[in-house]
Amino acid sequence: MFTGGNIITMHGDNLNIVEAIVTENEYIVFVGDKEDALDKFPAAKKHDLKGKVLMPGFVEPHVHPSLAATMLPNEIIAPYDWVLPNGIKKGVTGHEAYMERITNSINNNAEEGKMYFIWGYHQLWHGDLSRDLINEITKEKPVGIIHRSFHEIYLNDAAIALLGITENEFTGNPQVEWEKGHFYEGGWLALVPKMAPIMLEPKRYMEGLGMMTQLIQKNGITTIAEPGFPSSDFDGELALLKKEMEKNPPYDVYLIPSGTQLFAMKGGNQEAMNFMETLESTYSTDNIHFLPKQVKLFSDGAIYSQAMQMKENYEDGHNGEWMTPLDLFQEQISLYWDNDFKIHVHSNGDKGIQQVLDYLVKDHERKPRKDHRFTLHHMGYFTDDMAQQIAEMGVEGSVNPYYLWALADKYSEVGLGKERGENLVRINSLVIRDVPVSFHSDFSMAPMEPLTLAWTAINRVTSQNSAFSQDQRISVYDAMRAITIDAARTLNLEKQIGSIAVGKRANFVILDKSPFVIDPMKIKDLKVLATVFEGNFNIIKSNNLKGK
Repeated sequence: MFTGGNIITMHGDNLNIVEAIVTENEYIVFVGDKEDALDKFPAAKKHDLKGKVLMPGFVEPHVHPSLAATMLPNEIIAPYDWVLPNGIKKGVTGHEAYMERITNSINNNAEEGKMYFIWGYHQLWHGDLSRDLINEITKEKPVGIIHRSFHEIYLNDAAIALLGITENEFTGNPQVEWEKGHFYEGGWLALVPKMAPIMLEPKRYMEGLGMMTQLIQKNGITTIAEPGFPSSDFDGELALLKKEMEKNPPYDVYLIPSGTQLFAMKGGNQEAMNFMETLESTYSTDNIHFLPKQVKLFSDGAIYSQAMQMKENYEDGHNGEWMTPLDLFQEQISLYWDNDFKIHVHSNGDKGIQQVLDYLVKDHERKPRKDHRFTLHHMGYFTDDMAQQIAEMGVEGSVNPYYLWALADKYSEVGLGKERGENLVRINSLVIRDVPVSFHSDFSMAPMEPLTLAWTAINRVTSQNSAFSQDQRISVYDAMRAITIDAARTLNLEKQIGSIAVGKRANFVILDKSPFVIDPMKIKDLKVLATVFEGNFNIIKSNNLKGK
């Protein structure tokens, strides 16, 4: 029995606070007044919250364990600071400063015959990069510099030799610049399986998954999901993820298969879908669950690369990229629509999102579906008119508010211009139309900090302390819904998790203060004191991880 503090249920359309909840095993059996709880459950073990705040455990509906396992134990040199379980990786800006940092890192840590990864490069903060520039630092040590977007990589000669790849293998791929050692979007997707044996090296990978678990716990998360499994190797990634989850950490993992990767791995869309139909019964465990009849597809390129497809294009004249050839993409959407899948689509620019909607209009005319919950992920830039169409079509959103904090200032100056740059992720356009919206980090596109995501959407303040598009701010309650009940809805799990109600899972987070009574600018600084997972306590002994 939990009493003695504010118990915020997140159940319903308005703020609801109760005096007591009672759990039995992993389920909630009572929600209501303290007097009634004591009368009905006199033998329940009592837990006094001592004035603290209990809420549903946070739900992270879009993270990538494979990215975390690759990024976290390797070198991080990015534009902004990154807060890790073992310290802070300081950010760096400017070409000379960046080159000095990667040079020192490579010289001090890289080894011959062993791939050395550095994550976090971005051309707008760090200037140009190429195979030749890395070769100038080292020709003998294999180095791969992964873009901040995780959709691009630059390889030096030694890395290309170590991977055993040749130019002929990528002939005709428009998203490979061989002379620059640059693989992006479709080129990156083609390269990743060839890198899988290195990226999935068990010791290093498991170290990264362990660090991911620490971040999940310390940020109050009790459920994560990966839309787009696998990244490169189905059996390899699943085996290592199972090894981490066999430690019984206090969270569940839900997996949504990647229609794009499985298309290539299984030899066709129909073959990929047939394989998906077997996943839940064949591969799920007690704490790793394949979500049935759900699929992840990919529209346009990464917002961090300015590769998202824009209707009016970029001010410097460059074009965006498609992650999936459009004829294949349309075929995929139609196949999964016709077979009653919940479809999740990575889409960032207004042209990329519009293309998805245009395909969906045709499919809906041919085969109308109710409560299809088609979900757009990321949604970097779209207009108010598009939000209206999204609402009318019953489409839902899972957005990354952090784009505004990290990118709006720079993109307003370079690429998008003031109007578009200052109006990234215009969440209120969706909320006022009752479009269900969840927040996600797409880790490592944002820190795995749900409260930071909520803070950004509530305040719309950037890394340079600019207050942009204040008409797109949303209420604290709507933001907290987006990391609890609406995040659960994104996964079709709102009947099991995401709010405090009888019959739901006993997954909670305990905070030092209520987000509803403090200055909204302080919400990201709330302390996670503990989580409760399936009724079991997990005390956070020290939480100094709150970063930017």
